[in-house]
Amino acid sequence: MVSIAPLWLWFVFIAFVLCALLVDFVVLKQQGAHQITVPEALRWSLVWVALSFLFNALFWLGVKETTGSSELANQKSLEFLTGYLIEKSLAVDNIFVFLMIFTYFAVPPAFQKRVLMIGVIGAIVLRTVMILLGSWLLAHFHWLLYVFGAFLIITGIKMWWAAGKESDIGDNPALKLLRRLIPVSDGYHGEQFWCWQNGRRLATPLFLVVCLVGVVDVIFAVDSIPAIFAITTDPFIVLTSNVFAILGLRAMFFLLQAVAARFHLLSYGLALILVFIGGKMLLIDVYKIPVTWSLAMVVVILGATMWLSLRTPPRVATVPSTSGLADK
Repeated sequence: MVSIAPLWLWFVFIAFVLCALLVDFVVLKQQGAHQITVPEALRWSLVWVALSFLFNALFWLGVKETTGSSELANQKSLEFLTGYLIEKSLAVDNIFVFLMIFTYFAVPPAFQKRVLMIGVIGAIVLRTVMILLGSWLLAHFHWLLYVFGAFLIITGIKMWWAAGKESDIGDNPALKLLRRLIPVSDGYHGEQFWCWQNGRRLATPLFLVVCLVGVVDVIFAVDSIPAIFAITTDPFIVLTSNVFAILGLRAMFFLLQAVAARFHLLSYGLALILVFIGGKMLLIDVYKIPVTWSLAMVVVILGATMWLSLRTPPRVATVPSTSGLADK
């Protein structure tokens, strides 16, 4: 697992992530149960994007200082930017699933922030392990790139097929298993995950929501991490672009929550991106598609699907029932 990044940049990255999480925790504790408004979500989203670009500039300087090559520094910073944009794009589908979970469980807006914060931390830990393991595997078994590529194409086709179709979160096997194993209270008890009713210790619906968010993190990590390996196999770039995309996930959720219905065709665009990235991986030993082309393709697909979403009225969908949580 060889990376072009100097050692000091690894320490800067770790320190930055720890500071960012600490600030998030302090703000979360001071605000308590708090509903995020759209202007607040927009401000935080811009902050996270700005910090990601600032880190990319620092990465460029680190590569330039280590190698003495501005051309190589440009290439590596472009790989970071492309990986970041791909992860940010795929996170949109992640957010749509979170919206479905919150709607199904009728999670009060004031409690959603804490659930997402826990989800962000879990996603960072999980993806760090998966990326380091994936980098080691690819360094020893190059043929796995073809496996990843085929997997992404199949996933993209399945995503296209499922796009626009109504799904019921109640059919999720993980949710059914949790309800069989854990007794659940009739309603919410603030931001608590556990409560006492009639002398019994019960999980609250918020605990089930956190568990399902964790399951979603695992599923989408399996989809998104191979996509970045098509851009670069440098573990530093793969890890940092992933983590920076995740750090802004909570703010992006509340931002997209207000406009999710308007971008109803985004799932089709994300499916095309996965198929394109999968094809890029399958062709890697025949023709290596330049990173600039990959970045341009992702931008064009996202821009086109967003434009078509605004031009095409969405189909009316029914919201899954949220009643009888304890009995399901």
